[in-house]
Amino acid sequence: MDITHTIAQLKQDPEFARNVGMVLIHNGIVRAWSRSDGSPVSSVDVTPDHGRIEALRREYEKKPGIYKVIVEAKSGTLKPGDDLLFIIVAGDIREHVKPVLAELLDRIKAEAVKKAELP
Repeated sequence: MDITHTIAQLKQDPEFARNVGMVLIHNGIVRAWSRSDGSPVSSVDVTPDHGRIEALRREYEKKPGIYKVIVEAKSGTLKPGDDLLFIIVAGDIREHVKPVLAELLDRIKAEAVKKAELP
């Protein structure tokens, strides 16, 4: 995902300026070490459940003050430094946008993405 291009596209919608005062972005990246024990990671096999991700995206896009939610989850074998997960949340005020990004990220990671780290 080209974040700059995606945000520029969002801004083309005439409703954007009327509804958005904040855009938050999550750019998850493959780490070179394991979160569990700090051991080296050479690659990660990732399998996203795109149907579940879309259901979660739609659910969170209906939250108060949220204008648009965009999610892109990569799949396959990824190396440290590779982009893994993009989430963009655009909404009216930070009190609405911040919790949506945090909750959606946690739910996608828990419910819709399987990862296997390879040493």
